[in-house]
Amino acid sequence: MAHHELPSTPDNVHWGYFEAARAPVLTIASGDIVDIDCLSGEPEDMPAADQGFEVLAEHVAVHEQCERGPGPHFMTGPIAVDGAAPGDVLEVRIRDIRPRVDWGWNIIEPLLGTLPEDFPEQRRLHIGIDRAAGVAKLPWGRDLPLRPFFGVMGVAPPPAWGRVSSVQPRAHGGNMDNKELVAETTLYLPVWNPGALFSAGDGHGVQGDGEVCLTALETCLSGTLEFILRKDLSLTMPRAETPTHYLTMGMNEDLDDAAKQALREMIVLIRERTNLGPEDAYTLCSLAADMRITQLVDGNKGVHTMLAKDMIA
Repeated sequence: MAHHELPSTPDNVHWGYFEAARAPVLTIASGDIVDIDCLSGEPEDMPAADQGFEVLAEHVAVHEQCERGPGPHFMTGPIAVDGAAPGDVLEVRIRDIRPRVDWGWNIIEPLLGTLPEDFPEQRRLHIGIDRAAGVAKLPWGRDLPLRPFFGVMGVAPPPAWGRVSSVQPRAHGGNMDNKELVAETTLYLPVWNPGALFSAGDGHGVQGDGEVCLTALETCLSGTLEFILRKDLSLTMPRAETPTHYLTMGMNEDLDDAAKQALREMIVLIRERTNLGPEDAYTLCSLAADMRITQLVDGNKGVHTMLAKDMIA
């Protein structure tokens, strides 16, 4: 096992897109650990100098030197895993996630979000972060406990897709915005290319299910991730697990279809781990699983199904 560091310098960051043709910036072995730094915020999202917030020098350098893609997210990577091949699964164990700066931002954008007809004007709000206390300092006087996670984690998509925007989550992962993917959880991603080509970014200090106004508390994060190549698994959609729950995911422009996909994936998971037939697995989901709206604002809406592990132990 080796331990690597991957800073968010211009050479290591891609802005707004995923693409199978992008060369890896780091190659590791299965079982290796990577400390990865990530950025969040395009030039227009930066706080004014008189607000007194810390802006990282590499954040400015990325703005100046990186090619701007179709999406707003900065992803650090790709990381290639030796031996990974299409059809494998990449297991990503999230050991730790921590804020890098003392601020984050949230935006309401015309024509976007869940209620664009109700909120037609842009508002960009900068919010202080007390890293020592682990809270966001909301401007109306409340402290909100942080629960940081990477909104974007994914492998490179199938080569036939070409360059795709970072906005829409898809089968390769990407902008899933799943608030359950905090430290001590594990993400499973289907591999579509040699090396898998994993990237992460879009740091969120805290988010509610739905991410309704368009963004969470967007901020710069660092994470410690362990990568395990799984040739004994086969998936077509991302999955995850927390210490207590299994998660399956659905992503579709139609919320109903996203929910159906997440539920079907959970029925498959249950049947993989038990001797239950499809009808019994479906019934168990109705009795014990929770259907949650991951996000409503990324083109492809997200739904995740959560089932307590002890239900199928």
